[in-house]
Amino acid sequence: MFNDIGPLELVTIIVLAVLVFGPDKLPKVIQDVMRTIRKIREFSESAKQDIRTELGPEFKDFEFEDLNPKTFLRKQLDNEDLGLKEIRNGFDLKKEMAEVTDAVNSRDGDASPSASASGSSSPASSGGRVDMTKKPQAPDDTDRPPFDADAT
Repeated sequence: MFNDIGPLELVTIIVLAVLVFGPDKLPKVIQDVMRTIRKIREFSESAKQDIRTELGPEFKDFEFEDLNPKTFLRKQLDNEDLGLKEIRNGFDLKKEMAEVTDAVNSRDGDASPSASASGSSSPASSGGRVDMTKKPQAPDDTDRPPFDADAT
């Protein structure tokens, strides 16, 4: 329950409890807290048992811990019936990315030198490809409409 509390934090909690409740009332407070925790545990166990009986015999091996998504996924990934290990082992992301990179680089190398030498930057003249290494040309000021500060 308190797996992530270190020794320094535990000492701090004890010192604060002694300061807040005092050494006289502290044993009574600890007993009340322990009694409350036991009642909550008993209530949750009885609720789990009631749910198991209501679900029937087909869910006799049902565990509530399986409702945790991490536990559910771990259990399903370890299941050999699904064949997920073969899919996971057969998929190599680095290899796939290397193949895509090689394919992209070979396309760039296949570009015709006549289209790039002519200086045309339209996608239609270069076979639908845009040269991303060139800087875009700045638009001429004659094509731009006049700026009206009052209109904005």
